[in-house]
Amino acid sequence: MFTVFSLLRKDLRLFLRNKVAFGLTFLVPLVLVYIFGQVFGVNRSDSGPTGIPIAVVNESDAAVATAIIEAMGQESAFRVVSTWRDPNGVEQPLTADWARQLIRDNRLRFGLVFPSDTVSAERFGLRLIFLNNPRNAIETQTVTGLLQKVIFTAAPQALMTSLRQQAESFIGTAETTAFYDDIARSISNAFGVNYAEVRADMEAGVMNFGGSDASATADGDATTEEETSSFIEQIVAIENEQLAGAEVKSPGATRVVGGWAIMFLLFSVSGASTALFEEKQAGIFHRLLASPVRRSHILWSKYLFNMLLGLVQLTVLFLAGQVMFGIEVIPHLPSLLVVALCASIACTAFGMLLSAIAPNPAAANGLATFLILTMSAIGGAWFPVSFMPEFIQSLSKLTLVYWSMEGFLAVLWAQKSAFEILPLLGVLLGMAAVVNVISIWRFNRGDLFD
Repeated sequence: MFTVFSLLRKDLRLFLRNKVAFGLTFLVPLVLVYIFGQVFGVNRSDSGPTGIPIAVVNESDAAVATAIIEAMGQESAFRVVSTWRDPNGVEQPLTADWARQLIRDNRLRFGLVFPSDTVSAERFGLRLIFLNNPRNAIETQTVTGLLQKVIFTAAPQALMTSLRQQAESFIGTAETTAFYDDIARSISNAFGVNYAEVRADMEAGVMNFGGSDASATADGDATTEEETSSFIEQIVAIENEQLAGAEVKSPGATRVVGGWAIMFLLFSVSGASTALFEEKQAGIFHRLLASPVRRSHILWSKYLFNMLLGLVQLTVLFLAGQVMFGIEVIPHLPSLLVVALCASIACTAFGMLLSAIAPNPAAANGLATFLILTMSAIGGAWFPVSFMPEFIQSLSKLTLVYWSMEGFLAVLWAQKSAFEILPLLGVLLGMAAVVNVISIWRFNRGDLFD
């Protein structure tokens, strides 16, 4: 038994000395658990997305429009955008056409327009226009649901007041009162709820119509909610206007292929870059440096190899996506290859940085696993960035996963040319340049080639 404990102590000491094994065992899971916890709102009072920018344009003078906009401002999931800086840097009120252009350019993804006929004497109910660029299906569905919640529950008094005014203009005040009385009496008789409570709820703009009454059955409660939802949908018309991606043939696959492709590329390139350690251990560097070969020659050859490897891998993955899932790659192949080339350059720079700062291949592989999984999680490869707290959303823009996905979606989803996405390409190449400078500095000061 003493021998067993001695061997156990030996294993524990070796494990504690192995920083890579220690980090992969504890650090990586902790970071990912934290990120997932933030996404799914664990121990957060405001679980769900936060700070999603949504353009709001109010062309109506109806009180219900003002009430809904105020309610949207109180919803933590939204950041209401009603103004934007023009090319001269002057803050200007948003117009509907301007909001549409911002959404087409992916500078915003959602917008709500209250047209001049939001409330009209010629039509019973409300009319709204929901502008969207649904590059992420989960995010779009979430925003749609939250908007409905705000419209149907956060501003019920203004909504019901507006509807009552419309009804009175159509059929008269006395007839409208009688109509409300008949609805309240029908609900009371059908579901066994108190008539006075239902009538009071209707006057107050509450939509559950006494549904909390203890005498109502479970089936009755469910039916009441369905009837109420159906009633609301009939009086509030939300027109959906998709401004990008409407012509995409395979939207689901097109949305996700870029994130998965860049994650796999990072693993491939980082693994190829750590081959520098194997060549050093095999004595290859010493033999090369004894010939008319300099360190810069070795680094450039490795850089070009990994860059070409990444470009070929991305191209193969996207072409496979067209064959298997119907993604439209061939029509956009020239622009896609430009984005893939810039992404490969940035990913190769990342891999070379790992080789420059890690003391051995085990440390490089462990650091690569940690950074790639973290960048993929916060960069949008796994779930919408808007589902994370705002400080993580800011961090996501520091990852090459985020900008690579932006480039791929700009080509495949928004069908933009390489010229139109030059700013995105500039960000990727700029990140690669900064990382390359750090890598070269480390290579010159390190002992990899000694």
